[in-house]
Amino acid sequence: MFKTLPALVALLAASALVAPTVSQAADTNSVRVSYADLNLATDFGKDRLQSRIAFAAETVCGPADHRDVPFTQKVRECRTATIFDVQPAYQAAVNSARHGTVEVLDGAALIITAH
Repeated sequence: MFKTLPALVALLAASALVAPTVSQAADTNSVRVSYADLNLATDFGKDRLQSRIAFAAETVCGPADHRDVPFTQKVRECRTATIFDVQPAYQAAVNSARHGTVEVLDGAALIITAH
């Protein structure tokens, strides 16, 4: 039981990071993506943040309707441009982690905005 408790706590913490993101997306075309729980000096941390960025791009750009090819293309272009636009902020976060820069955990986030 003591071994499963840390895993449960980690799962709850991750859920708390995602829940505000989804509710924010309903109100605006931007989402805050936290990376406070990630070590961006590792490949795992960088990959995980890229996954969060991709999910946020899907959220802010909306779902594609595969019956409407032009609309689906516009959604795909929005997602691609949104991910591209956040790459400088992503790279700055990775560089800060690589050089040991200390950040306030609450501020360790990227803002993903629909393009």
